[in-house]
Amino acid sequence: MNKQQLAAKIWESANQMRSKIEANEYKDYILGFIFYKYLSDKLEQFAKSQDFSAEDIRALSEDDTETVDFIKRNLGYFIAHEHLFSTWIEQGGDFEVAHVRDALSAFSRLIHTDHKDLFEGIFKTLETGLSKLGDTAAKQTKAISELIQLIKDIPMDGRQGYDVLGFIYEYLISMFAANAGKKAGEFYTPHEVSVLMSEIIADHVKGKEKIDIYDSTSGSGSLLLNIGKSIAKHMGNQGTIKYFAQELKENTYNLTRMNLVMRGILPTNIVTRNGDTLEDDWPFFDDNDPVNSYEPLYLDAVVSNPPYSQQWDPDHKDSDPRYSRFGLAPKSKADYAFLLHDLYHLKPDGIMAIVLPHGVLFRGGEEGEIRKNLIEDNHLDTIIGLPANIFFGTGIPTIILVLKQKRQKNDVLIVDASKGFAKEGKNNKLRACDIKKICDTVIKRQSVPCYSRLVSKKEIRENDYNLNIPRYVDSSEPAERWDLYASMFGGIPQSELDVLNDYWQAFPGLRDVLFSDDGTPYVALKVDDLAQGIREHVEVQNFEARFAEVFADFPGYLRGELIDSMLTLHVPRQESRMGEEIFTRLEPLPLIDKYQAYQLLDDHWQQIAIDLEILQTEGFEASRVVEPNLVIKKKNGKDVEVQEGWKGRIMPFELVQTTYLKPQLDALRDKENRLSEISASFEETLESFSEEEKESAIAQEFVHESGEKFVNSAVTKEAKQLRAESKKSGGFNADTFEGKIIQVANWIAEEKTLKAAVKKDADALHLLTKKTIESLSDAQVNELLEHKWITPLNIVLHQLPGQQVDTLTTRLQALVEKYQITYSDNAREIQQTEEELADMIDELDGNEFDLKGLAELKILLRGGYDGE
Repeated sequence: MNKQQLAAKIWESANQMRSKIEANEYKDYILGFIFYKYLSDKLEQFAKSQDFSAEDIRALSEDDTETVDFIKRNLGYFIAHEHLFSTWIEQGGDFEVAHVRDALSAFSRLIHTDHKDLFEGIFKTLETGLSKLGDTAAKQTKAISELIQLIKDIPMDGRQGYDVLGFIYEYLISMFAANAGKKAGEFYTPHEVSVLMSEIIADHVKGKEKIDIYDSTSGSGSLLLNIGKSIAKHMGNQGTIKYFAQELKENTYNLTRMNLVMRGILPTNIVTRNGDTLEDDWPFFDDNDPVNSYEPLYLDAVVSNPPYSQQWDPDHKDSDPRYSRFGLAPKSKADYAFLLHDLYHLKPDGIMAIVLPHGVLFRGGEEGEIRKNLIEDNHLDTIIGLPANIFFGTGIPTIILVLKQKRQKNDVLIVDASKGFAKEGKNNKLRACDIKKICDTVIKRQSVPCYSRLVSKKEIRENDYNLNIPRYVDSSEPAERWDLYASMFGGIPQSELDVLNDYWQAFPGLRDVLFSDDGTPYVALKVDDLAQGIREHVEVQNFEARFAEVFADFPGYLRGELIDSMLTLHVPRQESRMGEEIFTRLEPLPLIDKYQAYQLLDDHWQQIAIDLEILQTEGFEASRVVEPNLVIKKKNGKDVEVQEGWKGRIMPFELVQTTYLKPQLDALRDKENRLSEISASFEETLESFSEEEKESAIAQEFVHESGEKFVNSAVTKEAKQLRAESKKSGGFNADTFEGKIIQVANWIAEEKTLKAAVKKDADALHLLTKKTIESLSDAQVNELLEHKWITPLNIVLHQLPGQQVDTLTTRLQALVEKYQITYSDNAREIQQTEEELADMIDELDGNEFDLKGLAELKILLRGGYDGE
């Protein structure tokens, strides 16, 4: 299974295994054991690379001090064979929780002195929490055994950039965050927000040979890692990126270290600190030699997602160089304290991005003064308003502030991106197109109507340094308006047609074809079929033809980019390359939203990227691999994994069948279609029974008591007798009850034969498909990959022009219908209905009081009393 499937499987099992343990706590166990497995497997891989035999590895122990020192010098730690993760697996039923306690204790003793900061105490949360997995050693052993069996298949080598381990670790962290409630914010920044910040940062620092990045509230370390990943796309040597991370909570700090270590970052490029960011600034010195080792920390990029509006202690901080230039944040809200800390640690050409609540844009007092100083000193570069409910554990809308130490420009770019998201469960989520649009807008510093605006310092001063986004960017949807004249007399207001100006510019002659214009502010529809009038207009047809022309050779471009280079292309960069190609092709075309096109690309890219990673990791032969299709089924009340046939590692069975086995597939589908027809015939026959016939059929047990299906055995038996009688009586009419029973029996027999044939043919086709995949030629593999990767993307892109035309048609149809029936028409219809009702009242009868009530109603329906 691919990394997405493996991650989802592990999460589902882990979520069930944690039982009553809080998600926020259980993550420390599973992530801790995954990290231990990583270190253990890495040691075994290193030993093999040094020509250690299997016997040599089995002999690894603390007693062999020479080997211990050799491995510690190279890896920074040592694990004896008895404590290896693989040994735990081999022990099977002999495994005990005591083995884990002994192993973790030994690990703490066997860290190299040069790596104490990186590894010391990294398993503390796991060590101290094992007792929570059960109130007895036996229960703890059982819980840990299940957990290590769950994670044993995670590959740890990260070959050729196919980072399965990192993906699964990140996936589990995100899923635990989604289930951890308010505590999620303590350790996780949503991946999409992380990617957004990363792309903005990466664009600023690209081109540098050596880059230092820092997260002052690092949580799980995922934000820092995404920054590094984005930067690495622009660099040849990822080894020149140095990571600095600071985190207050010890268990979360351990997550940071684990996450960084497991991504294959050189230990010398990881510098971490467990400390209070606001109380104790990053130590500029080695504790053992504070005088001679003093070195201030200034970095190329700083990022953070600090806890929002938490209390802090500003006493005695006015001389702190981090805050002295700008002022102290109020005691009740530390937001600006975190921001100023990050800004202080920037190099002169550095950049920072920080996530904060909206209130920092407009709150007064000390915060207003800090905000004023930041603006006047020209540090504030960009404000990005994010959608509400985008972070786990809080529904408040948030912002990203981008600041720089030195800036050439003195304006501020304000982006209202609060409307761009997809609803996903309880949360909102930034889509790929939303991230791309924000990044393009920020990097190019674009003013986009209803979305972003470059605001001068002068205007900000005039607003008393209030940066509330709606003051500068109005992204609200215009309220629907109703034209009074058109509502009374009909006609379509020209002003409401003008709202569709983008379409009229793209199709300059279309408006006059559709609407008659007598020079007044109102027009009338002059075509009988609006949709047909739009579709048949030459400018609309030319629009669709022009798109088809521009993208005619796009499949060829994709073949060159993807199929011809599948084993060598750089997967992380490829989507961006293809996106820019789509943007270039769309540039001369009106109406098409390039970000909608980019989302279509991203939707398809996810699967393409998985396939490419497998091919680059396992080689071209992976395209011909067929593996067991494993599913979870209940057995003795437990979920067990069983095989249900086969599946292609890359090639979908259905794609192979439609491409190379179509005759067999069509024959099978004909039988399946016939089964569907028989099922429909059963339903039609049941509906054709009269009530008496249905009751009789149920009474004789030909039909189930629910009245919704036949009882096959009873119908077959009855039909046999009816056929015998029909020979004597000359037969039954097909429309009689008896004739229908005989026909149903015929269908039952045919259905039974067909079901057996369908199963036999389906099984045969399944095995033939397996054999076909395993014997594909290189040319056939390439053809199938084109069908899988390129054809679906090309199809959805070519639907874009038609969707724009459909949108115009829908909006115009709604506008026509809006004023088609006037207020006068409605009033006359109401009046006529009231008069008809008044006439009907005369025909009614009742007691004295009923008649008085009817008389009063009749007066009102006739227009009320005289003079009123």
